Amino acid sequence: MPYANIMTDQKSLVIVPTYNELENLPKLIPAVLSQDESIHILIVDDGSPDGTGKYVKEEMKKNDRVHLLEREKKMGLGTAYLAGFKYALQNNYDIVFEMDADFSHDPNELKNFLIAVKENDLVLGSRYINGVRVLNWPMSRLLLSFFASVYTRIITGMPIKDATGGFKCFRRSVLESIDLDKVKSNGYSFQIEMTFKAYCKGFKIKEIPIVFIDRVKGKSKMSKKIVREAVIMVWKLRLQHMFGKL
Repeated sequence: MPYANIMTDQKSLVIVPTYNELENLPKLIPAVLSQDESIHILIVDDGSPDGTGKYVKEEMKKNDRVHLLEREKKMGLGTAYLAGFKYALQNNYDIVFEMDADFSHDPNELKNFLIAVKENDLVLGSRYINGVRVLNWPMSRLLLSFFASVYTRIITGMPIKDATGGFKCFRRSVLESIDLDKVKSNGYSFQIEMTFKAYCKGFKIKEIPIVFIDRVKGKSKMSKKIVREAVIMVWKLRLQHMFGKL
């Protein structure tokens, strides 16, 4: 049975940063594209030595909804998404997603985002509404993530329960309103910064529940540096907002 086009005449782009994700892409790409005919996928690959970029190029020959941005080396999650955002704006996409390559974000949830974004400007996939919805994480990492969101909510004042999550859906207007060249953060802090800037500009933000499953294949990119950056970033954002310099 053919799938319905949820967004009618609007084009959607799912941005997936990669580094050595060749194991996951043969399943991920068709899973994403099968959700809705409006959806395209953009792989932003940081010079993966495992042949990720080469594989995507072959897929592009078969399907014009598959796209690739190649970068020479690892440059960070935030810069990968920023490159993807600029690509989306230049190529007239209306709806833009952030999504991990490792199936920690379920492609089947994309339909729910597309429904929610009809009446909202930014939709966040939340692990911490309707209970804690995380599978296969060690307790230490779960507590770190949960309390990072609590900490962010207290410092920034955003009424967001999962500010560090990376499964997100933007309307084009949100990305157009943010000076992407001034976004310098990566990792957790990148997610916080983008949401906070949208919040301060008065855009309508909605959290929807998702189940987050720890990656099945490959290696996590989490590090102590990413955590430290997030701790500092929330204070920086608050001060910039207070003094009108955000």
